[in-house]
Amino acid sequence: MSETSETGTVPASGTVHWIGAGLSTGSGLAALCEAAGRVRLWHRTEERAERSLAGLGLTGRAEPRAYTLPALAAELAPGDVVVSMLPAPEHAPLLSACIERGAHFACSSYVSDAVVEQVPAAVAAGVVVLTEAGLDPGIDHLFAHGLVARAREAIGPDTAASYRFTSYCGGVPAIPNDFRYRFSWAPAGVLNALRSPARYIEDGAETTAARPWEATRPHPVDGEIFEVYPNRDSLPFLGQYALPAAWKPETFVRGTLRLDGWLRAWDAVFEELRAGDDRRIAALARELAAAYPTTDADRDRVVLAVSLDVRGGSGETWSGRYLLDLEGTPQESAMARCVSRTLALGVRHVLDGTLPAGLSRAAETAERSEEWLSELRADGVEFTLRT
Repeated sequence: MSETSETGTVPASGTVHWIGAGLSTGSGLAALCEAAGRVRLWHRTEERAERSLAGLGLTGRAEPRAYTLPALAAELAPGDVVVSMLPAPEHAPLLSACIERGAHFACSSYVSDAVVEQVPAAVAAGVVVLTEAGLDPGIDHLFAHGLVARAREAIGPDTAASYRFTSYCGGVPAIPNDFRYRFSWAPAGVLNALRSPARYIEDGAETTAARPWEATRPHPVDGEIFEVYPNRDSLPFLGQYALPAAWKPETFVRGTLRLDGWLRAWDAVFEELRAGDDRRIAALARELAAAYPTTDADRDRVVLAVSLDVRGGSGETWSGRYLLDLEGTPQESAMARCVSRTLALGVRHVLDGTLPAGLSRAAETAERSEEWLSELRADGVEFTLRT
């Protein structure tokens, strides 16, 4: 059993294990090389880890390793921090190994049932489980908490009111192509997400879109028109964002943002999705990967727009909007910058002992969200707030 601090958390050892060096690994890893006493980058082979470190300008600042779960487990010590950039289904077994060895765990993915099931064991072991600490999920949570806190102060949490909340995020080409998109992650994942029903609130009523793209609509952001559609299940976030029970939602939706013209450009893709032939959709994913890849010459653009409009029963109103709109550079994509720097910020808070044992997300309170946003701005992630 690992020793724990007075707060019940295993003290951080100063060693960070960053697992995976895909397209979302960027300057956040470099930030951890500054903050941590020791960093190891685990990849499919040691040679690939070495190449990734060289590409990030981190040769000699982190140790390359060939990843397998047994190999990682053999090197884990109490208080180490494991950062998973692996696909979400691989998080649960990785977390299990962390709990067994008293190591902390961090990722940018949505928390899964398989991870939640292990939270009591993590608390008992003094292990921090940090999830949803990326862009979306991650920065979107920070924005939402900030807006809700300001609206609560302006309107009053016990005042009867109605509100409209929208949170849309997308990674798109900085220079639009005919397809209005380039694939920076597995096309199969993009297509399967479109096949998953979305639940949200519209016109004051719970709504489910069996085919989310059929709910696509125009959405102006700072004078530019995008296309947006609902994604996943928005309803659990009513509680997570601490919206007052006295306020009634007219609109509450979290979704995906695409360039104007996307819906028309993807007509042929949607025909295949409606047909629902799994083998054909798998083949289509391979065709799209070949036809519309993100190359080294391409620059990506990340747009995250979160807004809240509240109207009190006596006519008082409050409106606020956060906007993050970043383009990639030759050195780093905008997606990698947003995901890796946010995740690295969370890991720094594991290292400094300010996160408790058990489950944490990028933001659990408005106060903490403001702190993280100030730190992100200092780390070079730029955004604007309008109220």
